[in-house]
Amino acid sequence: MLVPLTRKTFEQLIPTVATSDQYRYYWGKFSDVLKRALISAVAVLTIVLINVFAHNDGDPLFLLIGITAGLYWFWGPVLLASLRNMECRRYPYSGLWQGRVLDVYITEEVVGEEETVNKKGELMIVENLEQRINLEVGDKTGFVTEIQAPLRRHHQGVSRGQVAVMLVMSYQEDLGKIVKSSDIYLPTVNLWVSDYPYLRRDAFIEAINQVRSSRKKSKQGQSSDMRFS
Repeated sequence: MLVPLTRKTFEQLIPTVATSDQYRYYWGKFSDVLKRALISAVAVLTIVLINVFAHNDGDPLFLLIGITAGLYWFWGPVLLASLRNMECRRYPYSGLWQGRVLDVYITEEVVGEEETVNKKGELMIVENLEQRINLEVGDKTGFVTEIQAPLRRHHQGVSRGQVAVMLVMSYQEDLGKIVKSSDIYLPTVNLWVSDYPYLRRDAFIEAINQVRSSRKKSKQGQSSDMRFS
């Protein structure tokens, strides 16, 4: 099932400014915070040197730029998430897609490499592996797509045949060609499968309920396609 959404609803689901979930995603690990802190320190030092050589002591513009650069470690995740959201918002059309889980399996993927020295003093490359869940979903029209995400404990509740709902995006008004999709929501078990949390999840669940209610009213006495059971 595929239900077109208005532009207003689409922009509510993927806002311009980063959500709290998106901010946490880009906040990253302690090493990521250290990298941003280093960038902030270098940026502030550069601005101070430019200020000294330009003899602009006390210039409020340099002060403002310096404070902004110094806080990059804090607001950097907002910038990165907002830019990623803008990539989605460039698609003019969107829809609410419903299908089912066709397959689910676990793989180990290389997520990074580290250089280390062994006991003999030899330089070695160590691959960092991460277990990831692979979810393949599809519908009766033959549309099939796959999403991969870091494996979490709650993913134990995912199984074949479950109803899957997601936001899809297209350049075509009739959504004839889907070019991008969001995180996947499994309403029967109230689980999300995603790497990056594209959606405002509360708004997405509300949109699902609104579509379900609308379809029930228009098809009173008949079984609804949006029945999540």
